[in-house]
Amino acid sequence: MRWRSGRRSSNIEDQRGRRISRKAKGGGIGIVLLALVGMYFGIDPSVILNVGNQLGGGQAPTVSNYQPTAEENQLADFVSVVLADTEDTWRQEFSRQGGTYREPKLVLFSGTVKSACGFAQAAMGPFYCPGDRKVYIDLSFYRDLKNKMNAPGDFAQAYVIAHEVGHHIQNLLGISDKVHSARGRVSQSEYNQLSVRLELQADCLAGIWANRADRARQVVEPGDIDEALNAASQIGDDRLQQQSRGYVTPDSFTHGSSQQRVRWFRTGFTAGHMNSCNTFEAQNL
Repeated sequence: MRWRSGRRSSNIEDQRGRRISRKAKGGGIGIVLLALVGMYFGIDPSVILNVGNQLGGGQAPTVSNYQPTAEENQLADFVSVVLADTEDTWRQEFSRQGGTYREPKLVLFSGTVKSACGFAQAAMGPFYCPGDRKVYIDLSFYRDLKNKMNAPGDFAQAYVIAHEVGHHIQNLLGISDKVHSARGRVSQSEYNQLSVRLELQADCLAGIWANRADRARQVVEPGDIDEALNAASQIGDDRLQQQSRGYVTPDSFTHGSSQQRVRWFRTGFTAGHMNSCNTFEAQNL
């Protein structure tokens, strides 16, 4: 991915080195749950994070002697460029439709972080909190993306950010609220299906970013789209369930199958406009 010449975003909040100490009760089951859900790139972590809040009393954050490596600093620079690209993409799109894009903040943290959705650990992976309209990421996730999820490459890393920003778009447009308001009014299986459509739409919106960024700055190099598609494939519900427990339960899917995630990212990238991303009216996901 050609990214070094890109603009850097001013919406980065670097909280690396800030530590929040908490003592968990009840063993490591909650942490395992956080890690599993985090692998799914959830959009509204408030329910999960509140579980973490109940595990122990909070303490004020402290500043450690954290010293980022050169590799981490380069990743932080990369993240800033990708975020700036998403800002340019969605500012233009909202303006084209007569609106104003309200840019999200992106918080870099190390180990633990306190968001408006609650307390989070790095094991959760990247997430978007609608309560404060911020994207959160511990850069160590990119190591896991490469080594544990078999999804290497800088464009795969960019896809992760673009997907979370996609959830910010859904929040601004009121789509997320409509889905979350259905909780308790429909069956769990039906709610899971709505969640799948929400996640696949975020994948499609990430594809739109890739399309627009490439048209604006020719960022895509040979093999980049394959990297993003591979990342989308590796985090499909079917693949993750098969790896974690040896069998697949489609009714419990909340993010979509590998094939579906690949299809919707590709749809956004190929079409390049939001009308192509209406997963809620799609007959075939």
